[in-house]
Amino acid sequence: MDVAVVGLGLIGGSLLRALATAGHELYGYDVDPATRATARTAAAQAPPGARWQVPGSLADTVRRADGRWADLVAVAVPLPAVGAVFDALARISYVGQVTDVTSVKAPVAELAAERLHSQGQALASFVGGHPMAGRETSGFGAADPTLFDGCAWVLCLEQQTPLTEWLGLAALLTSLGARVVPTTAAEHDEAVAAVSHVPHLLAAALAAGAAGNPLAATLAAGSFRDGTRVAAGNPALIAAMCGGNAGPLSTALDALLDNLAGARVALAEADPIAALARWLAPGCAARGGWPPRSGESAVLPAHREVLLRLGGVGGWVTSVAADLRTVTAVRPA
Repeated sequence: MDVAVVGLGLIGGSLLRALATAGHELYGYDVDPATRATARTAAAQAPPGARWQVPGSLADTVRRADGRWADLVAVAVPLPAVGAVFDALARISYVGQVTDVTSVKAPVAELAAERLHSQGQALASFVGGHPMAGRETSGFGAADPTLFDGCAWVLCLEQQTPLTEWLGLAALLTSLGARVVPTTAAEHDEAVAAVSHVPHLLAAALAAGAAGNPLAATLAAGSFRDGTRVAAGNPALIAAMCGGNAGPLSTALDALLDNLAGARVALAEADPIAALARWLAPGCAARGGWPPRSGESAVLPAHREVLLRLGGVGGWVTSVAADLRTVTAVRPA
């Protein structure tokens, strides 16, 4: 495929490198000139056959000199910048397929519906995506072509999503080793609020709570390291991610605070050790069962309802048949 990646941070840079390594034709663009220069230098050092080009404008990144459009544009910018990229694609009348890697999906779907059109006509088809493969490091220098090996990559499948294009994108991503999880934007945002966005806020609170106490900093070890790892991420990026999912995140945060209040109550009981043991047991069991074990793979018809049921039970797609009629899928054991 001919793919354009807009935004060359950790995820965008890793996607560009992974697809180039797989032999696809890659063009990358970032609004930051220094990032573009870094990406060009890295391209010159990549093995022949796994290189990419970094034009100086978004228009030249998605359209070739002979007038051909890129088959796919992957938008890999923070949520506050997504609308501007969609506007730019609409201005040049891009007519291919668009996906994204943003960590919230409903707001991006709304932006796509509003902005990827011209004079009332839809220009590009859109399939929202989100690879669950972030790290606390950022920037093109942190990009890793193996980042998506085994990762869960959400692809949103709404009623208006063209199924053929969804399946084509799923085939591309599974070829990189990702496990494609079909779901809707609303279901995605509710789930990641609990397992991604709340942990970022909790990590920041834990790290800030230890600040200013040199003895605590000296004594901090594994539990502090593991519990605060993502607090080292870029605050602006984390704020954009969490703030863009404010509704579901507020609900998930309230649930966490209610749960923590139970620990506070346990500490006030006559036998706090026994009370805390009871409070800790459900979390211990949940963590012990994660990640879910893979069940046996099965070939399923590539129908919208079948795919959404698969995602609803925590299953994923591992490959797509060449004729796009079936998928190979795995459910948790």
